[in-house]
Amino acid sequence: MQVITAQETDSVKTIDPVTVTSRAFQQKDNITTAVVRRVEYSVPTSKRSLVTAMNTIAGVRMEERSPGSYRINIRGSSLRAPFGVRNVKVYWGGIPLTDPGGNTYFNQLAFNNFNALTIFKGPASSMYGAGTGGLILIDPPAATKSGVGVEYFTGNYHAHHLLADGTWTKDNYSNTVTYAHDQSDGYRAQSAMQRNNLSWNTRMKWKDQELIASVLFSDLYYQTPGALTLKEYQQNPRAARPNAGALPGAEQVNAAIWQKTITAGVTHKQKFGAYWSNATTGYGTYALVKNSAIRNFEQRKEPHFGGRTVFDFEKKWAETNLQWSTGVEAQQGYSAIRVSNNKNGRPDTLQTDDDVTIGTYSVFTQGILSRKSWSYTAGVSLNRSRLLFTRLNEYPVTEQVFRYNNEVAPRFTVLKKFRPVELLATVSRGFSPPTVAEVLPSTTIINPDLKAEHGWNYELTAKKALFNGQLRLEATGFYFNLSQALVQRRDAAGADYFINAGNIRQKGAELYANYMHFFSAGLVDYLNLTANYAHSHFKYHDFVKTNQDYSGHWVPGVPMNTLNTQLGLVLRQGLYTDINYYTAAAVFLNDANTAQTPAYHLLGIKLGYRKQIKAVGLNVYAGADNLFNETYSLGNDINAAGGRYYNAAPLRNYYLGAAIRLRKN
Repeated sequence: MQVITAQETDSVKTIDPVTVTSRAFQQKDNITTAVVRRVEYSVPTSKRSLVTAMNTIAGVRMEERSPGSYRINIRGSSLRAPFGVRNVKVYWGGIPLTDPGGNTYFNQLAFNNFNALTIFKGPASSMYGAGTGGLILIDPPAATKSGVGVEYFTGNYHAHHLLADGTWTKDNYSNTVTYAHDQSDGYRAQSAMQRNNLSWNTRMKWKDQELIASVLFSDLYYQTPGALTLKEYQQNPRAARPNAGALPGAEQVNAAIWQKTITAGVTHKQKFGAYWSNATTGYGTYALVKNSAIRNFEQRKEPHFGGRTVFDFEKKWAETNLQWSTGVEAQQGYSAIRVSNNKNGRPDTLQTDDDVTIGTYSVFTQGILSRKSWSYTAGVSLNRSRLLFTRLNEYPVTEQVFRYNNEVAPRFTVLKKFRPVELLATVSRGFSPPTVAEVLPSTTIINPDLKAEHGWNYELTAKKALFNGQLRLEATGFYFNLSQALVQRRDAAGADYFINAGNIRQKGAELYANYMHFFSAGLVDYLNLTANYAHSHFKYHDFVKTNQDYSGHWVPGVPMNTLNTQLGLVLRQGLYTDINYYTAAAVFLNDANTAQTPAYHLLGIKLGYRKQIKAVGLNVYAGADNLFNETYSLGNDINAAGGRYYNAAPLRNYYLGAAIRLRKN
């Protein structure tokens, strides 16, 4: 795997071997002791959709129920995420975007908030605390040269996107500021969105120290059209959820979310002598969210803060190398959640008023010992969390405390470099306590019976490089035995609630192939071919609830097979193209396996021309998505009451754009 960073789009040959951004896995790609993959920007890559970029990775599935409403799962299903991102830890430049309650507002991010995403598959609990759903590490924008850039692109459904950034560097000091504006009317009724995003990153280096400060602000509004029944979906997939009995429709209540978030953090890095170093991060976040839903109107204030410190030791003895990391991460949050009746899109009579105090911490240590063709990793973490719910609208005021203590999560890997291939074997344990939104779902009924899900993950990966590293092949097989899996349900009003579902046995295989070649002469400058395939054999092992036995049924929300192929081609004259094909097999929509969506096939293409004139870089392009004009549902509502499963995605659509960048020589 190789990197082409977003800030270096004037030169697609700015390529280096991957170094995973976390110190715990900070080894070069040829000896990394974790299964990771990166999503990277390059000139051919389309910035129109984060969904397209994320779904190029085997085992990763990103869904968009409507513009701005994202869900992400890594080697799993969307059972725990009726909306938003849960059970996936996300860090932005070392700052946790995942709050102590387990939720991540991934939709606060714009295209120019990152250079690359590093995705860790499988439990990362030995270094990153609670979680069974994987890890995403985001590299913030950090150009190495002074310059400014602006990009605008537009498309169907009155979509308008503006990206701007500026970088100032001097000696060992740099500042990068980005701004993004995104808006669209959406494909469906009641699916408009608008987002303004601003970020600032500064770096200062002196002697053996580095100081990094970052701020991320997002103001997002997006409408939520609601899911349709099969009959409604077939008659008019662009419609919003209509009135149903006594329940109003999505347009009647102006179903929408208003979301403002601001995060600020500081990281200090220092070396101590020849072997020791430390990285310490402190941060604070404030989120203000209003949600006008079919059955109620929810208002949330969610401040939280925390920090993370890691001490690293590295020493070499002849052919032996030891890396050892140990540290602690802690978060504290205070949420105020008010739920009222919804009267035509406005809050009315108060239903519930809850204060939630959330505290969580993790102590971890991990070592990597490498000698010749062998490398061994052993790590473990101790994790604890505490939730305190105070219901203020009932007298006397009631309090409920939930503790998830003494959860130990180890991880072991062995890497052997044979002459033809490399083999990486991993055994790890993951656990994930219920999030605040699962203990207190949109039904407003606090559930004291939810247990943390946990399980052991076993995987084996084989890697092979051919033709001097131009062709890279990788195959992974895994088995994750998940106990007390958390499963989402929906009532007739569309409100979600959660239960534990016994055991889920997740077996799968992932295949990856990449061919990258630079031509020294001729018409073609650069060629990149990539293919990713995932097979997911996920079934309930024992799941019996309310006299219904789902044991042996397929886990809903997970396509058994997905395939993505990409072709990136750059010509010396400046012309380039990116062709992306994605297909997913049929998906079951409920635990009973009585409803499913059919398989679908997506084809997208982008054509462009770029030109560098001294310090000025120009880029113009046009493209199309869903060229097969498929009608398909993306971001299905799993286990929905009344068969309201379907959220239609756009049909064939087009876009065009232009960018200019001025860089100081």
